[in-house]
Amino acid sequence: MKRVGKLEGAYQVVVEEAPVPEIRETEVLIRAERTLISRGSEIWRRYIRPEAIDHQMMGYSMVGTIVQVGSQVKELSMGERVAALAPHAQYVAVEVVNARNQPPVVSLPDSISSEAATFWPLATSSVLWMQQVEAQEGDTMVILGQGLVGSGCMQAAKADGPARVIGVDGLPLRCELAKKLGADEVVDLSKEDPVEAVNRLTDGRGAEIVIEAVGGRAGARAFEQAQDMCGRGGLIQVIGLYEDEPLPLDSGKIQGKRLIGGYLDRGKRPEGSDRALQLMADGKIRPEEMITHRFPFEDAPEAFDLLYNRLGETMGVVLVWKD
Repeated sequence: MKRVGKLEGAYQVVVEEAPVPEIRETEVLIRAERTLISRGSEIWRRYIRPEAIDHQMMGYSMVGTIVQVGSQVKELSMGERVAALAPHAQYVAVEVVNARNQPPVVSLPDSISSEAATFWPLATSSVLWMQQVEAQEGDTMVILGQGLVGSGCMQAAKADGPARVIGVDGLPLRCELAKKLGADEVVDLSKEDPVEAVNRLTDGRGAEIVIEAVGGRAGARAFEQAQDMCGRGGLIQVIGLYEDEPLPLDSGKIQGKRLIGGYLDRGKRPEGSDRALQLMADGKIRPEEMITHRFPFEDAPEAFDLLYNRLGETMGVVLVWKD
């Protein structure tokens, strides 16, 4: 079989040969149909790093068909179309019974396409993050960054919460998509200062909730802006990762505000998973509209290069393993 690997040296993503995994009695074997590349973790924590990366860390959003079931697995069966927390590979063995994150595999309804279902892990986290902030009627929520994570949070917030949601980004593609997918207001930071824009939109009081969902090197600046646009008594939630530098926490600006770091309660993941699937089935989270590129899996290195070098053209990038 083939799988995506990351060799020693920056940018060294390859498609490599490997044996089909043999499953244990607590696992299922899944044949891949589609996988989603996560720009945050896979570009900033895998692709650009000098060290080799374990192939199991290359990807976590797979959709496929179960082709073998371990004897202790009771809730899944042969032939089911499923989404799984699994890497980019033609075949993957997934632990079901003793998995650290539950559920590791979910059966998919016919109403959710295989491409859309690759967003299941991101949608689940987005639902749980938005539940964590407990938005109230009359609140203004700002989401800094409208990439896959920020867009998922924006859609989950609009579906499940009463707050007015302002999306912020500096890329035209993402700003346009944020408007299309339901943001109440969109601020293009390439055209205006986002802190000034939020102050204008909140009559100078600042936002009750600020979500910092900017991954990579721009994250430090976004965190600084989050402190400036959050009003007194407000909440800042930091979801962005991989800044490669300390975040600039200003003790004067954080006074009278709350700060949480992307906390996810594992015990609530099954509930969040069910809600994410329901929102996708109902069209309230719309993954198909977030997909900009599809590559045959053989072209995975080109897909990673595209995500790194031409960010303004990309959003969701899917690898096709089986038609």
